[in-house]
Amino acid sequence: MRVVVTGASGNVGSALLRALHWAQPDWDVVGLARRPPEARLPEAGTDVTWHAVDVSDPASPDALRSALAGADAVVHLAWAIQPNRDQAYLARVNLDGTRRVLDASRAVSAAHLVVASSIGAYAPAPAKPVVDESWPTTGIRTSHYSRHKAAVERMLDAFESAGPGPAVTRLRPGLVLQAPAGSEIGRYFLGRLAPLVRAARSALPVLPLPDGLVANVVHADDLADAIVRILQRRSPGAFNIAADQPIDPATIARSLRARRIPIPFAALRAGTELSWRAHVQPTDGGWLDMARYVPLMSTARAKAELGWAPRHTAEETLTALVDALADGQGWTTPVLAPR
Repeated sequence: MRVVVTGASGNVGSALLRALHWAQPDWDVVGLARRPPEARLPEAGTDVTWHAVDVSDPASPDALRSALAGADAVVHLAWAIQPNRDQAYLARVNLDGTRRVLDASRAVSAAHLVVASSIGAYAPAPAKPVVDESWPTTGIRTSHYSRHKAAVERMLDAFESAGPGPAVTRLRPGLVLQAPAGSEIGRYFLGRLAPLVRAARSALPVLPLPDGLVANVVHADDLADAIVRILQRRSPGAFNIAADQPIDPATIARSLRARRIPIPFAALRAGTELSWRAHVQPTDGGWLDMARYVPLMSTARAKAELGWAPRHTAEETLTALVDALADGQGWTTPVLAPR
């Protein structure tokens, strides 16, 4: 089978390449990235064929169709999180880019299209119910990430109702973490504050966090395992993918080796928004809104239909990421490499 992966050099893409190498070494794997790696990736085999394609480029449709030619399955993972001050750029990558991948997948008659949505696409649920894949995907209004993921869900609705085309699978993972993405995640969410994580772990006696920050996470390798199973079965529809237990303020505090003290959510959000506006760090308050208001996810469908189960707990996944942030760990692709 020929599988084409967009965003193949990123957090999820790198884990998927590793999983495909070990689970399906006979498959023909094609990786698309704006900046493909120049060297062989560790544990990803030598059989990945790379194409330099920028899905945000209006001139990219021809390159996309060429790279997707002969694809049995397309896994669309390309997504931009930063710079979140440049909403026009994010829309070019996340919305226009997704539309181009959908059009190219139909044009080359791919049989299966797997698209990365997110827990962030779900409608607000302040009481934190545990929901299945039928929960509305209208997003959190104050989060640009959530709005874009909800827009992609509507794009997929239209794509599926437009006539014959690929079987469509919607991935809805929690926040995807892994140690090899430590450098990237630090840059995206902490910016210049990322090097302070090492000092914070050893000298942070207390950590002020509000009660409402409870959210699903998933290790990138567990998400990659789910994608491989989806590809093997050509399973359509939506799948929630997450570790069995969410992270909460106590989990975060333990990962940072601190004692948590409660503060009002409004105080944390105001401080985050103020520091973002002052260019101290790159994360706006909408990310906190999403963490507070999205529901928790049931993964019963993935377990029943895919035979999938997470191998990593939420707490060990978060702790490994914190360790990686503190040590400046990364991976060998340009987007994951330490800087």
